[in-house]
Amino acid sequence: MNKDFVDALSQVALERGVTAEELISNFEEALRLAYLRQKGFRPKEVEEEGKGPIVEVHLDTQEGSLEVLEIRRVVETVQDPDKEIDLTTAQQYDPEVAVGEEMEFPVDPEEFSRIAVQIAKQVLTQRLKEAERTRVHNEYKDKEGEVVTGSVARVDNRGNVYVELGRGEALMPPKEQIPTERYHPGQRIKVYLKQVQRSSKGPSLVVSRAHEELLRYLLRQEVPEIAEGIVEVKAVAREPGSRSKVAVMSHNPNVDPIGACIGHKGQRIQAVSAELGRERVDIIQWSPNPKEFIRNALSPATVGEITILTTEDGKNRASVVVPKDQHSLAIGKAGQNVRLASRLTGYEIDFEEAEEITDLDAALLKAAEKEEGVKVSQDAKSRFESLFKDGE
Repeated sequence: MNKDFVDALSQVALERGVTAEELISNFEEALRLAYLRQKGFRPKEVEEEGKGPIVEVHLDTQEGSLEVLEIRRVVETVQDPDKEIDLTTAQQYDPEVAVGEEMEFPVDPEEFSRIAVQIAKQVLTQRLKEAERTRVHNEYKDKEGEVVTGSVARVDNRGNVYVELGRGEALMPPKEQIPTERYHPGQRIKVYLKQVQRSSKGPSLVVSRAHEELLRYLLRQEVPEIAEGIVEVKAVAREPGSRSKVAVMSHNPNVDPIGACIGHKGQRIQAVSAELGRERVDIIQWSPNPKEFIRNALSPATVGEITILTTEDGKNRASVVVPKDQHSLAIGKAGQNVRLASRLTGYEIDFEEAEEITDLDAALLKAAEKEEGVKVSQDAKSRFESLFKDGE
C-alpha cells in the first residue's frame, strides 16, 4: 500500500461522482468483510448474528499505510474465542492489562490471500454502485415532475430509449415516446421526469415525451403571458405526435389568451409544435359554462344545441346536435376531434344529427314550440298566419 494507491482511489471517486472519504470508507469496509470471509464467516453471520472477530481497518490517506486490527476483550473465562482473550494470555502481551479492557492485535497483510483480495474488490465495486445509486436518487428525487434536457444514450431492440441526464440514465419506454419521432444516440431532447423510484437494482428514472406536462412546459417557455400568470392553461389533451387541444383563459380582459399563445404569424405555437415532432396544437377558449366549453372544444366544427345529461353512474355526458355537413368534422379523423374534446372537457360527448326541415310551416311550428316550451295548435298557427294576409 502506498500514497499512489490512495491518489488512485481519489481519482476513481471523482470519476464516479462520490467523495474520496466515502470511497475510502467503502474500501476499508470491503477489506474488513474480505478478512472475515477468509476466516470462514459469511456477511450475514457477521452483520445479523454478530459472529466472528471484531475487525477494524484503517487507511492512512497521508502516508498511504494500511492497518488491520483484531479487537479482543480481556476476560477471566473465555466464552467467545473470536472476540475474547483470557487474562493470562493477554498479560503475555501487556503485563499491565486488566479484565474488561480491549486489546488490539495487528493483522499481518500477508494473511490476505489472492481470494480475499478478489472478494475485497467485489465488495468495493458493489459498495461503489450502491453509493452511486444513492447519489443519483438524491439528485433527482426533488426533480420528479419537472422537464429536463438530456441526450439519447442508446436504443435497445425492444424500442426502449435510454436518456443520459448528466449523472443518471433514464428509461423512456415506447408508450412514453412520440410515435412519429425517431431517436438516435447523441440526440438532445427535452423530457418530462415522470417517475423516480429506488429498487434493488438502483434508482429507476422514467421519462416521457408523450406526457401532457411537457406541452404545458413548452407553452410556458414560449408564451411570456403564461409564464407571468396573465394567461392560464386550464386543461390539456394530447395524442402525442398527432394533435393536442389546449384550453386557456386570460386573467386580464385586455389580453387575448388565444392570440397570446399563437403569437405573431403563429411563431409561438409553431415553436412548440416543432419541439413535439410537428404535433398540431389547437388553442381554444376555456369557459366555466360547460356547454360553451364543449362547443369551443369541438372546433373547428360548428355545432348546434348542447344538452348536459344526468347519468346514474355519475359520469358527465353531453348530447350535441350537429348539422349534417359538420358531422364528420366534429368527429374528426378516426374520431380524434371528439375524443380530444371529451378528454379536454371531462364530458362523454354523444352526437345527434340535426333534422333537415324543408316545410316552412313545420319550421314555424318547431320554432314556436321551442320558444314557448308548449305544443302549438294548428288553429293558433292559422291565426298567426292571418295577420300577414291582405284585408278583403
